[in-house]
Amino acid sequence: MHTHTGKSLFKYALTAKNTFILALIMLAIGVAAELAGPFIARTMIDDHMLAIEKPFFETAAAGDKTVSYDGRYYKRGDRFADGEARGPEARVLQVGKSFVFVNAAVAEISGDRSFKDGVLTFNHNGKVTEYPAQKLTASEVFAFYKPEVPGIFTLVSWYFVFLAISIIMEFGKTYWLQSSANKVIQKLRMDVYAHIQRLPVHFFDNLPAGKVVSRVTNDTEAVKDLFIAVLSNFFSGIINMLGVYVALFLLDVRLGLICLFVVPIIWLWVVLYRKFATKYNTIIRSRLSEINAIINESIQGMSIIRIFRREAQTKEEFENLNDDYMKHQNKMLNLNAFTSHNLVNVIRSFSFAVVLWYFGSAQLTGAGIISLGVLYAFVDVLGRLFQPITGMVNQLAALDSSLVSAGRVFTLMDEPGEPVTDGSMPRYKGNVEFKNVSFAYKRDYVLKNISFEAKQGQTVALVGHTGSGKSSIINLLFRFYDPQKGIITIDGQPVIDLPKQWIRQHMGIVLQDPYLFTGTIASNVSLGDERISRETVQKALEDVGAMRILSHLPKGLDEPVVEKGSTLSAGERQLISFARALAFDPAILILDEATANIDTETEALIQSALEVLKRGRTTFIIAHRLSTIRGADQILVLHRGEIVERGTHEELLALGGRYYQMYRLQLGAAAEAPEATGIAMQPAVNRI
Repeated sequence: MHTHTGKSLFKYALTAKNTFILALIMLAIGVAAELAGPFIARTMIDDHMLAIEKPFFETAAAGDKTVSYDGRYYKRGDRFADGEARGPEARVLQVGKSFVFVNAAVAEISGDRSFKDGVLTFNHNGKVTEYPAQKLTASEVFAFYKPEVPGIFTLVSWYFVFLAISIIMEFGKTYWLQSSANKVIQKLRMDVYAHIQRLPVHFFDNLPAGKVVSRVTNDTEAVKDLFIAVLSNFFSGIINMLGVYVALFLLDVRLGLICLFVVPIIWLWVVLYRKFATKYNTIIRSRLSEINAIINESIQGMSIIRIFRREAQTKEEFENLNDDYMKHQNKMLNLNAFTSHNLVNVIRSFSFAVVLWYFGSAQLTGAGIISLGVLYAFVDVLGRLFQPITGMVNQLAALDSSLVSAGRVFTLMDEPGEPVTDGSMPRYKGNVEFKNVSFAYKRDYVLKNISFEAKQGQTVALVGHTGSGKSSIINLLFRFYDPQKGIITIDGQPVIDLPKQWIRQHMGIVLQDPYLFTGTIASNVSLGDERISRETVQKALEDVGAMRILSHLPKGLDEPVVEKGSTLSAGERQLISFARALAFDPAILILDEATANIDTETEALIQSALEVLKRGRTTFIIAHRLSTIRGADQILVLHRGEIVERGTHEELLALGGRYYQMYRLQLGAAAEAPEATGIAMQPAVNRI
């Protein structure tokens, strides 16, 4: 995985830091509001519902906090003002489901209680204490509870206030966190796509298109899950856990300390989980890329697959990849099933066991007993501790998958790209010179000491058998690669000193198999360049003679073009490609056997269009059919990366060398043995 994935993700998160911070603030407020519930419940239980057992004192004056019983007024001891007179003490105590009134001070209320024949008995560790008491009716019990009702209503109101705050904060947190994540992923996707545009052409020689597509779509979508689902759960979980631990320590420090054991267990759990999950997820993402690649390749080559009856073999390759993908997905499922809820439940059960042990031992020794309200609140808060843990555990698989995907995306973005230079340069004349140029793709030189000069307006033809280096010269001219030795100049200026985009701005190419994009005929000529008007597009098509052939199309220039122009004939595609080159008005034009796939009638039309296209430009023609380059100003014959002959058509024929043999093979022998020549010409028409 990419070594700095965390840093890179954090850098992207900073692009939406304001909304992320707002989401986290709302999350923290929401957690605090939610955790207020157990504290309200504790206060309600200890200060109101169970507080009826606190000491009461007789008072002379009646009030909203006093209780009338047996002709006298009583008020809870903690509700007397400073200096206010107190009468004799009394107690209201619960025995089973009933309540009794004790008109005396009670020293100790712990232990087993029983009431019989007007006597309340306490039995605490064998020590028996008795008090005279009277059983209270339901209305008399309610009279003692009546002063507590306003306080209970106030606490319930506060509970609903905090509940409303929690709901609003949850909505805000979810909205801002997800909108922030969407912004981040939008920027990441745009950056990845922009970086792909900057990658050197040779990078794509070794990486199938399907794998690149997988990086831009599937992997960035997994990173989106990281920001939206995973980080949301982990942020929520961590802040919830912090809030819960603060609440636990506020309730009871000793129990808070005991429950800290959960933290190292979770940390160890995540480390061990990711050790296995990363290995599986790396293979899973890789297989998904390979599946995309094979689907893309199969669709592109569907006609070849069917012609050569390779359906079964292609299906088998796909099934092997798919089976391996499923095998590792199942390994991930087993890992998740083994390490998810099971461990959470074990930790939860162990935590409650510790709490019960603590209270049980305290009960046996008779020391350190805490109130029922604190106990209820503690159990409630401790239960809430495991909600975020469950949420985080459920997202562990997504976390690791997202990090692996992010690593793949950032690895792609670490590939060195070509620098993008803004601006442009004036249209150059097109005087091209190669000076002792040698070039190797890997180790062996495919071009050796190439030297030639092409002046403005000249046509230079490159001929030679497959592998002789014709396409390599064009690749160097476009600066898809730079030579290891020698210098290439345009108008006397070394191309290596000029930004690649500036050079290419004034170059055009017509390929043997032209590439058309999804859109219309007009958009394929202009390629969406605002500088090329519709009039320019129409004139370019007319100049190359395309309007006559394309006139049958119902929508004319606005006729839809599907991917690669598969609904158009080879001749129609080639004419559109010629018009595209003419519309951009390049100073240097490369024709990569532009008439190889054209029928004879269309070729005659294109040959006249070629003359229009070449006028005033430096033109390089990669030629396989030598009949198309008779009028070239200079013909370079290449053999194993070297220029072995150069001159005009007539000069090379007079020389009687390699060019003469090639020409004779293609044309001379054709007159004598057409069938034999048809066989012999096959290698010559293959593209380099």
